[in-house]
Amino acid sequence: MGVVLTQGGNVSLGELAPAAGTVLVGLGWSAAEGCELDASALLCDHAGRSSDQNFVFFNNVRSPDGSVRHRGPAAAGSADREQIEVDLAAVPGEVRKIAFAVAVYDAAQRGQTFGQVHSAHIRLLDPAGEAELARYDLPRAAAGESAMVFGELYRHGGGWKFRAVGQGYASGLAGIAADFGVRVLQPAAEPSTPPPSPAPVRPSVRCFFDPAHGASSSTVLWSPQWGAAREVHACAACAQRVLTTPPPFYAPPQHVSAQAGYPQPVQAGYPPAGGHPQPAGPDHGRRFGAGALIGAGAAGILGGILLDEALSDDEPRVVVNNYYEDEDDDFF
Repeated sequence: MGVVLTQGGNVSLGELAPAAGTVLVGLGWSAAEGCELDASALLCDHAGRSSDQNFVFFNNVRSPDGSVRHRGPAAAGSADREQIEVDLAAVPGEVRKIAFAVAVYDAAQRGQTFGQVHSAHIRLLDPAGEAELARYDLPRAAAGESAMVFGELYRHGGGWKFRAVGQGYASGLAGIAADFGVRVLQPAAEPSTPPPSPAPVRPSVRCFFDPAHGASSSTVLWSPQWGAAREVHACAACAQRVLTTPPPFYAPPQHVSAQAGYPQPVQAGYPPAGGHPQPAGPDHGRRFGAGALIGAGAAGILGGILLDEALSDDEPRVVVNNYYEDEDDDFF
């Protein structure tokens, strides 16, 4: 029978087995049906930190130097559930301690804890004869804990000592891994959400009826004199006129802009800004100069005189320059 330890107690391996170069660490427990546990070992430096490579568990059964090896389930008839072999002479000098942990498998998803585990222990065995060198029986763990460090081997002077730890973790094996600096079991970081892309800047569309009105503010259904109705961009004033003026909207006549010097379209039925709508039609909206009015009057008078002469027996009056000449030389 080996040395029985209580929580926090320690013992020197040099005193227990001076010639032992390799020890077998046995970890055992009893658990409710469907509750599975896994043992692991963490090789730590002087600061108590381990690494992904130095975390020995069911997915990484050997340390890089081969000094620590996970042997898996213990042989049938053994009091242990799993065993880990440590070659003390081969452990690298920078490794100052080796911690042994047990965790409930998939605890969060299954809703299981060490409250469903009892009769847990850790012990040191001499691999040659498998004689028990030291043993620590853990008290019943709190129901909220899902992982626990059972014990540890650590360097002391020129040799090794074994300590009974019994420290529980509510965050499972990932919590132990994070505490010892191991990242392999830490939850993956949530991908950061990229900032929303700025909305594309749409170029401003100028008023369809007169670009000088500036950018359009809405689209309206415009019915031209010929062709199908279509949507066009319009400023607020032109959009209002389209909405309040009955179609059709005739094609505009051309006039010469004093500033531009070339014909500019004018939309019939759409007055200039601030004006009033003009009735659309073939004879509306047209302007006549003074010369055109005089010419039209003269043509009418001439036509009347010629008709009168044709029906009269009198001598025809003299026509000078297409205007009638009377006694005081006034023109009509």
